[in-house]
Amino acid sequence: MKTDVLIVTPPFTQLNTPYPASAYIKGFLNTKNISSTQADLGIEVILELFSRKGLIDVFQLENSKTKSDNARRILALKDEYLKTIDAVISFLQGKNPTLALQICGDDFLPQASRFAQLEELDWAFGAMGTQDKAKHLATLYLEDISDFIVERVDENFGFSRYAERLGRSANSFDELYQALGQAPSYIDTILISILKKYIEEVQPKLFLISVPFPGNLYSAFCSAQWVKKHHPEIKISMGGGFPNTELRSLSDKRVFEFFDFITLDDGELPIELLIQNISGAIPKEMQMYKRTFLLENDVVVYKNDSFRKDYKQADVGTPDYTGLLLDKYISVIEIVNPMHRMWSDGRWNKLTMAHGCYWGKCTFCDISLDYIKVYEPVQAKQIVDRIEELSLKTGQNGFHFVDEAAPPALMREVALEILRRKLAVTWWTNIRFEKSFTADLCLLLKASGCIAVSGGLEVASDRLLKLIDKGVTVEQVARVTRNFTEAGIMVHAYLMYGYPTQTIQETVDSLEMVRQLFEAGILQSGFWHQFAMTAHSPVGMYPEKFGVIKETESIGTFANNDINYIDKTGIDHNKFSFGLKKSLFNFMHGICFDYELQDWFDFKIPRTKIQSDFIEKAINEENNFNTKPTAKVVWICGQPSVEFFTKSKKGHTWEMASLTIYDKKESLTIQTNKNEGEWLVSILDKIHISNEKVFSFAEVKADFENEMENFELFWYSKPINTLREFGLLVL
Repeated sequence: MKTDVLIVTPPFTQLNTPYPASAYIKGFLNTKNISSTQADLGIEVILELFSRKGLIDVFQLENSKTKSDNARRILALKDEYLKTIDAVISFLQGKNPTLALQICGDDFLPQASRFAQLEELDWAFGAMGTQDKAKHLATLYLEDISDFIVERVDENFGFSRYAERLGRSANSFDELYQALGQAPSYIDTILISILKKYIEEVQPKLFLISVPFPGNLYSAFCSAQWVKKHHPEIKISMGGGFPNTELRSLSDKRVFEFFDFITLDDGELPIELLIQNISGAIPKEMQMYKRTFLLENDVVVYKNDSFRKDYKQADVGTPDYTGLLLDKYISVIEIVNPMHRMWSDGRWNKLTMAHGCYWGKCTFCDISLDYIKVYEPVQAKQIVDRIEELSLKTGQNGFHFVDEAAPPALMREVALEILRRKLAVTWWTNIRFEKSFTADLCLLLKASGCIAVSGGLEVASDRLLKLIDKGVTVEQVARVTRNFTEAGIMVHAYLMYGYPTQTIQETVDSLEMVRQLFEAGILQSGFWHQFAMTAHSPVGMYPEKFGVIKETESIGTFANNDINYIDKTGIDHNKFSFGLKKSLFNFMHGICFDYELQDWFDFKIPRTKIQSDFIEKAINEENNFNTKPTAKVVWICGQPSVEFFTKSKKGHTWEMASLTIYDKKESLTIQTNKNEGEWLVSILDKIHISNEKVFSFAEVKADFENEMENFELFWYSKPINTLREFGLLVL
């Protein structure tokens, strides 16, 4: 199975679904008729490690360190772990669902320290089915084994990261270089044995390693090191999120003992040029590169001399997951947070609606880099073509759109196209809390299969939201989250504390805003992040504008992204971390709303200045019903059945129409006069979701006024208001 290119994701990213970078590149190479093979080395290492054979080896790897009580317990129960491990992994792969009943019993899984939290979580299992409860218990079981591995075998191990400390903004390459000079760890040997099989089978000319996160970096270098030593004829290149953000000022030539090339930003064109250059078809003096580091004359150089422009998103092809072990991924439930479990539970095909961010102004974000700065949407029909193609190829109809922020207008068009094609898909994505997300748009998105959205509320303070240049207010966020929630779409909020110039009062007030959002039932999930200054954000580039001082101006020879800084307020924001996260955990489960905010902290905080009904007032504020003439009018239910009858009163008779509409849950009957009823039947047919043409509000009004008068009076009448609740949407 020789191919030109081998693309791998090194350990570790997600356990439940492949990280999409290799599938995106393979899909592009398909359009160029360049043969390629891809592999997720992370899941393959995990499956070898967490197997009967792998655990036998783990338990035999003794070291001189004193064992903790927990490690001694696990070692004493090793026969129970060896007996159960293969069955548990099979269950988490979805292949052995009946095992859930055994797992939920008390006498099947051996239990160590991770199970100590079970009593605290008993209340959560009431809302979880047997399968979910079993997944959570099986996850605790794997985490117990993981703890043993960290203590006794490899201190750098982690399910979704490996040796992350070595890669996290390491300004100097020294520590990583030193680690690579040590004897391979047990996990390294598993990785190398799997990689060896791929290299010998594929025999690639070019070996591409995608490094999305710091936790993949050590394994990437370890893989490259082995290939360089045993197959020096193979050229090796690194790309992905980590080099895109961290290695933009790379100058340490030791890196090129492992890699021949490091490419930045969109990989399609840089990789195509690398393939052309190493094929020998182009003389060396004529070779050009796109955003590529390499070693020339013993010096690291950055080449971006190709005149060719990057490929349009319409031309990069459909992601291709061929070759990845899609039936071997394992779904785990680490924590009960309903949104976080979507990152670790279930198989999701990854797609993108638009490259970059259409807003591109947030001051904490890397808006100077191409992955944010270069905004380019894909046409809705092409997105849905890709949905259909991937559903067919993978057998999975769940989609995670990995946009920086999916554009509302494009989401609307994608939803219309999904409904028009009568597709049954499930999808979720990241958004900005735009006022464009009206109640009707949210209903449309739900009808098309949208189950969840995540978005940045960041600091729930209008002053700081303005400083961040977020383009939203807290009241606006509240109304948008209400619209999503009422449509049945789960909402997750990214929350931030410690933003430059943020006061203690603003942190307390932000917590109160978050408390009210959860108490109102319009936010279902959230996560607090502490602000981090990055080199490519406006705060990092112009710190003086934001009241912070960089601690160092020097640029390292290796990774450069996170910046240490001093906030002129002098506030220690770290001390808020535990209280913010503990309160949020409780709010997510619908409890402790009556606690004083002071109860979450073991130090004195000021009382909140936010009115106790601030969010309630915001979401109950009536909006004037003012429809734009250009708004789209769509009917997403079935065609009504109609009956005509005569009504009489005090000697007067007139003809009436009775329209009955059936949706998936119930039926509804409305009555109008005969003329209005006939028009309604006609217009509902014209504006039905299945039609290619979409009517504007002005066109619907004109159609009505061809036969009757007083359109506004009819449009805001009770029958139409009833239809609006049943699927007559104005978008």
